[in-house]
Amino acid sequence: MKLWMSGFMELKRRYIYVMASDIKMNENSEEKKQNGNIIRKVYKYSKDPVEEWTKLSTLVLDIFKKQTINYLSMQMDAFVDHISIINFFKATAKLVDDCFIYQLDQQNNVDENVAYLLNNVTISNSLETWLHIKTYFFDGKIPKNLKELYINDSRWIGYVKLLEIDCKNVILKNDRIWEKDWNLFLKKWIAMKTNFNLECLQLSHKHLETFRALVLYDIPHEVMDGGVKRILKTRFNQTKEITGGIDIRRVDGKTATFFTHDNGFMMSVH
Repeated sequence: MKLWMSGFMELKRRYIYVMASDIKMNENSEEKKQNGNIIRKVYKYSKDPVEEWTKLSTLVLDIFKKQTINYLSMQMDAFVDHISIINFFKATAKLVDDCFIYQLDQQNNVDENVAYLLNNVTISNSLETWLHIKTYFFDGKIPKNLKELYINDSRWIGYVKLLEIDCKNVILKNDRIWEKDWNLFLKKWIAMKTNFNLECLQLSHKHLETFRALVLYDIPHEVMDGGVKRILKTRFNQTKEITGGIDIRRVDGKTATFFTHDNGFMMSVH
């Protein structure tokens, strides 16, 4: 288990304290320069790494009077008992700014632990997941009002979950949402009944004309001429000049443009 600390001098200095269950690693240390930072890693042996880690984390949070965790990275198949770790975050931190959760073995079922984390820890800025959720009716709550939401394997995201998402920039990789559900979703978006904060949505690769035929068949839309050039938002709040595209309009006058981008399919709101 790791605890990160940062300090500012001429270079940003980062300290990583690693609680190791291997006694041979005790008091080992290493230091390297990376991207203008000095990173020093120190190992400490512990018979109970989780308990030692929570004690040290509590001390650090108390010393620096911190109630917000800037960055939380958690491997969801690393321990048998993740609940006690999540309860620690719930008790000591009001907010987690940026959260990255993942698993190393896709055969492991992490659904229960992930749902418990999402339902008990408040994430305020971004969430990135590299998980293999097994349950289609997964009961974890997706945080709202995030600036960034990235789900690497979104096959568990169905119509109901899609309506729950209300984030600015959303990337759903490997999505398996039916065309009829996209049709219903866009009708609700047009009526301002869902995803009001959405600025950019990226999906797996879709053919633009096929999407138009199967999803937009009864939704008013405009196919833009290929000579029309516009600067539109893409992933991670970047912009790109695009030509053509298909426009739909929300009742408040906002426009969503569909176009292909980097082997993905984009919906950019402007």
